[in-house]
Amino acid sequence: MTKAADIMHPGAQWIPATESLDRAAQLMRELNVGALPVSDSNERLCGILTDRDIVVGCVARGGDAARMTAGDLAKGTPRWISADADVSEVLREMEEHRIRRLPVIDKNKRLVGMISEADLARHLSDQQIGEFVEKVYATS
Repeated sequence: MTKAADIMHPGAQWIPATESLDRAAQLMRELNVGALPVSDSNERLCGILTDRDIVVGCVARGGDAARMTAGDLAKGTPRWISADADVSEVLREMEEHRIRRLPVIDKNKRLVGMISEADLARHLSDQQIGEFVEKVYATS
């Protein structure tokens, strides 16, 4: 049985909610990722920041990326999955909430990885990918 830990991209890194958006963008570039999990002061997941969030939520509005923080844009209820979760649970979580990236948390509530669409494409069947795309990208 395939688990979240089997398909995730290991070594994901938090960005503190207090960190500036320009630092977040630099970290995304350094790590070659398009999203970072955002942590609160207790290192608990409080959201996910994407490169698109920075562009649309700050730059396109004339905001100052050196003054706005990751926490300013980390809105909504963060979703995550246990490293031990079955891949069917991963798909269900991503499909139900129409999300494209999912943090993976271990038993000690530590961030251990991220699952993205690219990870799904590398590890799942064409049928599973087709169903995922239909559910996540469907307009309704």
